[in-house]
Amino acid sequence: VQLQASGGGLAQTGGSLRLSCAASGSTLSLYNIGWFRQAPGKEREFVAAINWSGGDTYSADSVKGRFTISRDNAKNSVYLRMNSLKPEDTAVYFCAAAGWRSRMWKSDEYTYWGQGTQVTVSS
Repeated sequence: VQLQASGGGLAQTGGSLRLSCAASGSTLSLYNIGWFRQAPGKEREFVAAINWSGGDTYSADSVKGRFTISRDNAKNSVYLRMNSLKPEDTAVYFCAAAGWRSRMWKSDEYTYWGQGTQVTVSS
């Protein structure tokens, strides 16, 4: 499966963005999907994930209550709605796909990765 992340850009503190992850080459409903991010000079970190059916989600403590992950399998897409953005949310955001039995918070469980989309939050 090929993944394409989009929707990044520049936002002000307190603003919102919605990231999209579109799949091609396979049906997204076969996979758990995660969002990860990497800021300059920092390691990649888990942000949020959703299981194959959309019935189970996980979020990092740093984004709970602000970010919401969702999916539309009919559109072969997963979304990350980001509200109340903070400067520390600035990073390149990646979407990734893992098997349906994967531990969704672990990056090494993910097999397929999309290219990143830059999110910059100004203070």
